[in-house]
Amino acid sequence: MTSLDEIVALCKRRGFIYPGSDIYGGITGFWDYGPMGVELKRNLKNEWWRTMVQSRRDVVGLDAAIIMNPDVWTASGHTKAFADPLVECKICNQRFRSDKPQELRAHEETHANKGEKVSWTEPKQFNLLTEVLLGVTEPKLTAYLRGEITQGVFVNFANVVASSRVKLPFGIAQIGKAFRNEITPGNFTFRSREFEQMELEFFVKPSDAEADKWFDYWMEERKKWYVSLGIKAENLKFRKHEDNERAHYARKAFDIEYNSPFGWSEFEGIHHRGDWDLSRHKLTYKDPQTNEEFTPWVIETSGGVDRATLFFLLEAYRKEEKRIVLGLHPKLAPMKVAVFPLVANKPELVDKAKTIYEELTKYFMVAWDERGNIGKRYLAQDEIGTPWCVTVDYATLEDDSVTVRDRDTTKQERVKVTELSGYFQKLLGIL
Repeated sequence: MTSLDEIVALCKRRGFIYPGSDIYGGITGFWDYGPMGVELKRNLKNEWWRTMVQSRRDVVGLDAAIIMNPDVWTASGHTKAFADPLVECKICNQRFRSDKPQELRAHEETHANKGEKVSWTEPKQFNLLTEVLLGVTEPKLTAYLRGEITQGVFVNFANVVASSRVKLPFGIAQIGKAFRNEITPGNFTFRSREFEQMELEFFVKPSDAEADKWFDYWMEERKKWYVSLGIKAENLKFRKHEDNERAHYARKAFDIEYNSPFGWSEFEGIHHRGDWDLSRHKLTYKDPQTNEEFTPWVIETSGGVDRATLFFLLEAYRKEEKRIVLGLHPKLAPMKVAVFPLVANKPELVDKAKTIYEELTKYFMVAWDERGNIGKRYLAQDEIGTPWCVTVDYATLEDDSVTVRDRDTTKQERVKVTELSGYFQKLLGIL
């Protein structure tokens, strides 16, 4: 299994993820995405949007504000119930979540190695909402950075129904930033204080049969999506939330978990939220055919963009005898193609390669590299996950063909320059 340290090192070395404000020592729970990371993350979000919105007639999109009227969070129950149980070590005063026994045991072991026995304070509920102060004069308005992106959908439910004429069953999808004042951020980007979510709120008639049908449907759809983009099915499993761990809004909840270096870890949840949210906001739906008015139930899929990005990196990373390969699915790969002149000191090769590069950039992200020998350039592209490399050589000047090298097999074939864009678009499923 790939270690987390290997991925952290790769991310820093190849420009995927950096510690936030690194030159000032960083800040716990915040991360910056570099040139490769921002492309990987964007591709992941684009694929989610294409699958969940673009290819469906029953889902529309939304982009709600990060800061909302604080009454939203009171009505939703988050100001009271959005909390984790916190305990404090009486020796060093570090704080941890009491519902994470592995973390507690690891901390106890650090003290045991010094001959010390830890005792803990009684658990206290610690609210995760991050406060912000708004206004230019005192007293300022206390508001919150959203702790989840969900409520932006619910408070806009009536607006969406009125403006888009959607009919039940239908969904509202959203991708956006959320913030939680996590007690113990850790495991790289897995638990952060700033993160991104991709969520679908799917509204159905208030019926157990209807809700169960859609709940089962979305469980399977979401798992299939991850498998279709390269995560092995055996590295995924569903875990049911027990009655004592479900969120305050959930009637039923399952997590999709990934077999990570730090254990099976959740990165998407499927929740039956019932009528909790719409009823708290006093919102209803009027059936246009029967004129019946009722509060719909909600089936939610809520995935972490950052966690999914991390797990796709872990899944794709492999060490071979002479190279490191990031075997990302081509749709997720930051760069789809790399273009090289065989040697950098031959203007005729460089000019031809630049012409090919400029043509291919019309369709997808393309890397350019003329440094060092061709073998090292191939290895560098393997390590950032580029599926194909195009090399312009002396034969190109004679027959207008190039060498195309495959990342996974390292096999090479000759392709006519005039056919290159269509060749790669077919491989990517664009044509």
